[in-house]
Amino acid sequence: MLDIREIRDHADTVRERLKARGGNHWTLIDEVLACDESRRKAETEKQLLQSERKTTSKQIGMLKGKGEDTSAIEAEVRAINDKIDSLDVASEVAGHRQSELLMEIPNLPHAACPVGRDEAANPVVRTWGNQPDLAAPKDHLVLAEALGIISLEDATRIAGSGFAVYRGQGARLERALISFLLDLQSGENGYEEVNVPHVVLRECMEGTGQLPKFEDDMYGTDAGEDGRNQLFLAPTAEVPVTNLYRDTLLHESDLPKKLVACTPCFRREAGSAGRDNRGIIRMHQFDKVELVQIVHPDQGLETLEALTGHAESALRKLGLHYRTIELCTGDLGANSAKTYDIEVWAPGQGKYLEVSSCSWFGDFQARRMKLRFKDHEGKNRFCHTLNGSGTALPRLYVALMEQNQQPDGSIKIPEALVPYFGASEIR
Repeated sequence: MLDIREIRDHADTVRERLKARGGNHWTLIDEVLACDESRRKAETEKQLLQSERKTTSKQIGMLKGKGEDTSAIEAEVRAINDKIDSLDVASEVAGHRQSELLMEIPNLPHAACPVGRDEAANPVVRTWGNQPDLAAPKDHLVLAEALGIISLEDATRIAGSGFAVYRGQGARLERALISFLLDLQSGENGYEEVNVPHVVLRECMEGTGQLPKFEDDMYGTDAGEDGRNQLFLAPTAEVPVTNLYRDTLLHESDLPKKLVACTPCFRREAGSAGRDNRGIIRMHQFDKVELVQIVHPDQGLETLEALTGHAESALRKLGLHYRTIELCTGDLGANSAKTYDIEVWAPGQGKYLEVSSCSWFGDFQARRMKLRFKDHEGKNRFCHTLNGSGTALPRLYVALMEQNQQPDGSIKIPEALVPYFGASEIR
């Protein structure tokens, strides 16, 4: 959520930065300002009337003490009360609409973000390793079916399309990858491992910004009679992990918070038919290791670079060729101020696949979820939040299989993963 004071004081700049995203959210700024003016005007008038009521009420007491008639003044007080009630309603209506608009407006791209309309304008900032020299690379599904380690058919019989069953060495490989990733981040990179619920409240989804925009992509339970008891299957561990500190006042010395979790992620993927759908590349349910940091505002950009490096370190240790790109303003997620995507090479697909998106949100999420800290001067300030996949399992699985496939159809296990998997190959 944007700071209303920033909108009020720098409306033209806010509009221009929103325009850089594309779309028409910048057109909502005038309505936000109109609601803000109406609410503030109503509150000012109410305060004046409350002062007038206080003075008038004192007169009633004085007149009664003298035995004089107070009916006219009492009628005046009732009229003031009616006006105050009307102003309360006006303030509430304007404030509610303002809040709705602020929940809808995306974050402002950081000034350092490359300006562009779509992914074609995303610059590559670095690459690591080389594409493996494979004469006729097979894709992961062909490899997996021949080895008997993944079955989409079994999953379809259980849950319909968009799911997978991992069997035997396939299930062991998934478990090995999760353990490897969690050990790397909780050990070498200093994150606290947490195990969180896989369902979350609506308030949590609103806090991290998945709602209201992406509700059609989420799996939710019945809302109940009051409409507020609905639970959602977490689309990413970002939601429950970041919301560990919803409605929290931290101390400056508590920062940074570095958290890592592995959870299943549930997404309807509405509107994604035909996009990267082969095999396990795009699923309704998949496991993902997520990195979350809550930091001092002065450390936001610096932390984004470090967090992105932490996600990249897993790919380097696994020996997988990848590239890191920076998202331009038009391709930036709605909640993010600055994002790097990490894409791993999948030779069987003949293209790069996104396995991690590392984002800095500024105080956008913290403002929505009321996540603050008390600084050394005793002032309450909003924290900055960041997260990144460390990484998504299915696409990492795909890249590992396709980059390490052998001519006989077996899969070589990266050296760093052998202690977790218990063997050096799948055949």
